Amino acid sequence: MKELEIGSILIGKVTGIENYGIFVNIDDKYTGLIHISEVSDRFVSDLNHYAEIGEEIRVRVIDFDESKKQIKLSIKDLDYRIHKKRNTKIEETEKGFETLRVKLPIWMKEKLSKIEENENK
Repeated sequence: MKELEIGSILIGKVTGIENYGIFVNIDDKYTGLIHISEVSDRFVSDLNHYAEIGEEIRVRVIDFDESKKQIKLSIKDLDYRIHKKRNTKIEETEKGFETLRVKLPIWMKEKLSKIEENENK
């Protein structure tokens, strides 16, 4: 493992998820914690939406204690997922795009009418 430095990006394995943070094992030598405040700038209601036990993720070192082999980690502003889940399956219905072909001109006419109304006010 490369030497620990604040700011370095490492790969670790998620070993536990609690309501206050995500535990990550780095090289079977260090235990790291991503505190809930270091997950996102937005409100985090469930850390299980950010990681799964056994998943390998990228983490940024924000502090460490060499004597205790503990690391404070962050995934804020980091593309931390190594294997992204992709939901690309699109199922075509029986009607295909027929509904869109029929409805689109109607929706456009309605929208243009509303825009003209707002401009005339």
